[in-house]
Amino acid sequence: MRHFAHPAPLALRALNALGAVTLVMLPCLATAVPIEVTVQDARNTPLNDAVVSIEVKGVKPTAAAGTQAELAQRNRSFAPSVLPIQTGTLVQFPNLDTVRHHVYSFSATRPFEIKLYAGTPASPVTFDKAGTAVLGCNIHDRMAGFIHVVNTPYFAKTSAFGVAQLDVPAGEHTVQIWHPSLADTRLPIRQPLKVLASGSQTFNLTLTGNGASTPPGK
Repeated sequence: MRHFAHPAPLALRALNALGAVTLVMLPCLATAVPIEVTVQDARNTPLNDAVVSIEVKGVKPTAAAGTQAELAQRNRSFAPSVLPIQTGTLVQFPNLDTVRHHVYSFSATRPFEIKLYAGTPASPVTFDKAGTAVLGCNIHDRMAGFIHVVNTPYFAKTSAFGVAQLDVPAGEHTVQIWHPSLADTRLPIRQPLKVLASGSQTFNLTLTGNGASTPPGK
């Protein structure tokens, strides 16, 4: 049991507690700005599973030590088929099927191989370089998956409606767009993005057939 020799008056303690809460909460409220990014193709068709990431100056590009994610195999498919992660993340590849899989990637971002196995491998795979890893299964040729690695904690994947929602600090940043159609052979699209200090904001980005994009529209 802890003992305090000179407890402060109740009113003062309450005021100190309120001040501590205010100091913790205000920065979050001041910096978190909700934005919505819609990604579409040249025919204005929403693009599902596009990865939208926002690079913010001064923010550490690598994930905290021990950060983990999972890319499972279920019904002889990768689940999810597209996994966005931050650089430095450890990825587990649990096999939830009753058959064994042999997962691999030959992509320069992170080549690896987990030979014929069931259950969950003993060691995860560390992705310590930004880019895209295309995954396959040496047993089931139709299986294909993607791990897209970004140098920022601010990222999201678009829905079936082509919409990604993020909370990011206000300021002038760089937005990066990647879609499975770019695979690991073409670089993501990068361009400036200005986020105002208040109010939710929406941006529209068009990914054309050659990988180019239009400037974000508010």
